Amino acid sequence: MMLTVDQLSFGYKKDLTIENISFTVSQHDVLTVLGPNGAGKTTLIKCINHILTPKSGSVVIGEDDTRNLSPKDIARKIGYVSQRGEISRMTVYDLILIGRRPYFEWNAGPKDFELTAQVIELMGLSSLAVRYADELSGGELQLVQIARALVQQPHIMLLDEPTNNLDIRNQHRILSTLWDIVRTYPMMAVMAVHDVNLSIRFSNKFILLKEGSVYAAGGREIITPETMHAVYDIEMDVEEFNGIPLVIPR
Repeated sequence: MMLTVDQLSFGYKKDLTIENISFTVSQHDVLTVLGPNGAGKTTLIKCINHILTPKSGSVVIGEDDTRNLSPKDIARKIGYVSQRGEISRMTVYDLILIGRRPYFEWNAGPKDFELTAQVIELMGLSSLAVRYADELSGGELQLVQIARALVQQPHIMLLDEPTNNLDIRNQHRILSTLWDIVRTYPMMAVMAVHDVNLSIRFSNKFILLKEGSVYAAGGREIITPETMHAVYDIEMDVEEFNGIPLVIPR
């Protein structure tokens, strides 16, 4: 299974927010989209999921062009985690069960309940299952959001700033959990993250966006002082620590 994004462009008005973006992601890959505010990271994520309809270009999952898929079919292939966790008076269990909605018409069945219980255990949320979502911490709520996406049994996880407004412990917990899941199960992930060093630790592929276009794409080898300066307009050093690049602003 592969995700192929080809010449994707989108604009809210006349000007394009993202332009001619192309890349591929394979099973077990975690690809991070990096770039400054306004570079088009969130727009790209939403276009892949067809929350926004691209002006041109295509998104193909396996052999399926998403332009030919219904919203329900897309939801069976893509699990989406937004920047802001959903605050509601629903229990954690019920909120995660909603992720099974693309698979049933009116009422959930035994398979839906079974998968929900399995994902709750996998994500370490068993002790929170009967708690209400509006009683959770930011880190706990983000884990619930990821669990709800996972219960969709997607081929692709899309995450828009999954560590937004979390402390360093929960940032590490969220991305470490995602990395382990994607590397273990038959899926892939594409995420937009502001923290460059955190993303380097938990990703194996990268796209650097500059003004809505791809400036560089590849593995950790593209994280260099030159590319960081070009994209973020700030002088940076890149040192290696335990085999992983570490970006240090000057």
